[in-house]
Amino acid sequence: MPLGRINAFRIYYCEVTDFKTELTMNGLKRARFPSAFSLCKLASVTDVSTRERCAYLIRSMASANKMVQIWQGSNDKTTDYAPRALRRIKGKSNLTKVKPVIDFRRISVQAGKGGDGAISLLRLGIHDKAGPDGADGGSGGHVVFRATSNVRSLSSLNTVIRAPNGESGSNRDCIGKNGDHLFVDVPIGTVFKSRDGKIKAELSEEGAMFLAARGGAGGKGNAYFASATNQSPDIAEYGADGESFWYNVELKTIAHVGLVGFPNAGKSTLLQAVSRSRTKVAPYPFTTLQPHIGAVPYEDYEQVMIADIPGLIEGAHEGKGMGIDFLKHIERCMCLLYIIDLTEPEPWRQLEILEHELREYKDELVERPFAVVGNKIDVPEAQENKEVLENYCQQRNIQLFSISAKEGKSLGPLLQYVRSLKDKYGDHV
Repeated sequence: MPLGRINAFRIYYCEVTDFKTELTMNGLKRARFPSAFSLCKLASVTDVSTRERCAYLIRSMASANKMVQIWQGSNDKTTDYAPRALRRIKGKSNLTKVKPVIDFRRISVQAGKGGDGAISLLRLGIHDKAGPDGADGGSGGHVVFRATSNVRSLSSLNTVIRAPNGESGSNRDCIGKNGDHLFVDVPIGTVFKSRDGKIKAELSEEGAMFLAARGGAGGKGNAYFASATNQSPDIAEYGADGESFWYNVELKTIAHVGLVGFPNAGKSTLLQAVSRSRTKVAPYPFTTLQPHIGAVPYEDYEQVMIADIPGLIEGAHEGKGMGIDFLKHIERCMCLLYIIDLTEPEPWRQLEILEHELREYKDELVERPFAVVGNKIDVPEAQENKEVLENYCQQRNIQLFSISAKEGKSLGPLLQYVRSLKDKYGDHV
């Protein structure tokens, strides 16, 4: 097999524990081999120069007796390879405290006040009337919000945010120090709204910034007011107050996929089964009162964020149960998975009620990409309801997955479908 004609390949190697190399080619992510039995991600290579570099790397490893095995892929530009979710090996923490995702905060922003100008008349030993030397005060610091991928929740956002004030001026023309600007990191997709609901800013890109409040200017000292007619002014300015605003801060998106279902449908159990989340699981309704996020890692170093949304009941759009607060969390998920309890009679009724509640709250939620997950197939009485739900979904041409979140059965196809949703829609939902 000519190495120069490889378009898609995997590389396995063994018998070497100190071999380290890096692949950096044509925009692909860096793949590292720190120890034996490491697996390089599947790379779709279409550029000729990139294929030549890959071929050179493969030949060099093979010549060094690294026992490299090569799997030839298709000659097309695309392959049918789908990254698989990684099985977790490390055990979960024993800590009982679990932090939910905060996706809404009402905050007060106060910029720094400018420093006051100084009033001073310089007196020297040889000249007791050397003139005014009162300096200006420093400007107050701004409050700036900055979007970053290192933050995923608004839980670290304080209710009152104040920037440092500027220092006052002093004698001998010593200008006051400016207050440092306060940079506050927020998740990508954070939206800032005024009290009347108007959108002031939307940080949708890495590093995007929003100047929420400007610091006040420093006051002028009496040296500033010296003139030919007034050579010893005894006046100075106070520092200006910084801007102060109230903002309603919301997350536009909290997760790629949201789990929607009735109470005790198995949403928290499913999130625990596919991620390292430690959400509370109990045999009574409304165990989850705040959304929880779990990350599902895949073998190509990508992650899919899945949100456990608190349970909905019939009439939620009218304020029943926990009201529309839970529906607002669903609005911040790009794709939806309807979790259906197969132990309940007429499981298709659960799906219709959930769709009705979302439609009554906001029509666009029903139009988002979704799939149906029939849970609790490990229970004997669920088999008959499973067939009924399959027929119903087949008539409506709906994707259905039958799983057991408690025992971890049939989760592989579901996680592959979740990854396909993330790759297809990304942030464009």
